[in-house]
Amino acid sequence: MFIKNRKYKLRLLGLILTGLVLTGVVAGLASPAFAQPLELPSISLQVGGEDNPGSLSTTLQLILLLTILSLAPAIVILLTSFTRIIVVLAFLRSSLATNQMPPNQVLIGLALFLTFFVMAPTFQEINREAIQPLLQGEITQDTAYTRGMAPLRAFMFEQTREKDLALFVKMAKIERPRNMDDIPNYVLIPSFIISELKTAFQIGFIIFVPFLIIDMVVASALMSMGMMMLPPMMISLPFKILLFVLVDGWNLVIQSLIQSFG
Repeated sequence: MFIKNRKYKLRLLGLILTGLVLTGVVAGLASPAFAQPLELPSISLQVGGEDNPGSLSTTLQLILLLTILSLAPAIVILLTSFTRIIVVLAFLRSSLATNQMPPNQVLIGLALFLTFFVMAPTFQEINREAIQPLLQGEITQDTAYTRGMAPLRAFMFEQTREKDLALFVKMAKIERPRNMDDIPNYVLIPSFIISELKTAFQIGFIIFVPFLIIDMVVASALMSMGMMMLPPMMISLPFKILLFVLVDGWNLVIQSLIQSFG
């Protein structure tokens, strides 16, 4: 009985102390020091005339830069080697049947750095012929866009199949192009994308074949031993990982990917 009363008294004392603390906090917040309004910084947006043409050019360059940054993910994914690389890496993970190993972040990071490696000569030419002259004021923005797209178009033409290009030329209902300069970007880009997907699926099929053979051998062995209730994937997974490590699979896959871009 004494213990119960003691616990009750301690609990009551805790509630009283908590109430006093909350009362002090509320009183402090209600004091004049806290009653002053919070000062917010003022932000103003002004649109007006500008007498200096250089300031207008700087403003347009800033708007152009922000536009390019907003479209950068789509440019990196669709106009470079990223599509083929990430699809092949996804096929590799599916063929190994390792679920989420390597994780998506690792695959995407690897695909990005491989993309920068493959596209390094193209990016260097764009920087040398378009970006640097534009920043130094030697050329206009239209000239910089034309010069910057030239190396990128050359890369896409090298990786695009004529059949895919002819398909979009036909669907666009434009005149038969006499040379590459007559093909607009809105025809070239989707042709390049489906060509990259086709190439990636072909490489993925080649990657799948040896691992499929291992699955078939393991499934046949389990059926011959009467172990039909045991999942074949559970037994074949260590053998597939062992085979991939012994043949130095990452080296072979990455080397084949890089060489596929010629």
